[in-house]
Amino acid sequence: MSNKAVFNEELAHEMLEKALVSKRYRHSINVMQTAVCLAMRYEYSLEEAKIAGLLHDCARCFPSSQQISLCEEVQIPINEYEREYPHMLHAKLGAYLARKEYGIETKEILNAIVFHTVGRPNMEMLEKIIFVADYIEPDRDQAPNLKGIRKCAFTDIDKAIYLILKDTISYLTKEKGDVGAEFLATYEFYEKLQKNSIL
Repeated sequence: MSNKAVFNEELAHEMLEKALVSKRYRHSINVMQTAVCLAMRYEYSLEEAKIAGLLHDCARCFPSSQQISLCEEVQIPINEYEREYPHMLHAKLGAYLARKEYGIETKEILNAIVFHTVGRPNMEMLEKIIFVADYIEPDRDQAPNLKGIRKCAFTDIDKAIYLILKDTISYLTKEKGDVGAEFLATYEFYEKLQKNSIL
C-alpha cells in the first residue's frame, strides 16, 4: 500500500474498475449518483456525496478472509460479529483504503464509508446519505418495500433509515439469527426517533 495519495477522480474510477468485479463497480457508480441526488435534496456537499458514494465499497475487492488479515495488519479493530461475518469489515477497511490509496482526508467522507453497512445512532448527514443510497440505488430490486423506501428517502431521510433497518433486521434474523450489537443499537435509536416524531 502506498504511503500518500491525492484524490484524483479519473484515476479513482480507473482503480475501482480494475479492482472490482463489473457488477460491484456498477453498483458503486449507482450509489455515487443516488448519493448526489440525495445531497441535492438535503442541501449537502455534492462533491463529498459523490466521492463517498464512489468509494464506499472500494475494499470489496478483497475476499472476506483476507479482510481480517488486512485489518489486523493495519490495526483496525475487529469485533466478534465482524470475525463471524468478515465481509462486514469492508466498510472499515474501505475507509482506510480511501485515505491511503485514494487520498481522502475529509473526516465526513471517511465516516460515511465506515458506517455505510450498519450505520450508527445519530448519524451525520453524509453518513445517512450513503447508508440510504447504498440500499435504494437503481439496480437494487430484491428488498421488500423498496418502492416506498425510495420515495421516503427524498421526503424524510430518518424515516427511510428506520424502514431500511427494520427490513434488514427482519431479513438477518430469518437468515442468520443474529444482527450484531452495533446494528441493533442503530435500529433502536432510529425506532425511538420515529416514535418521538409521532408523539
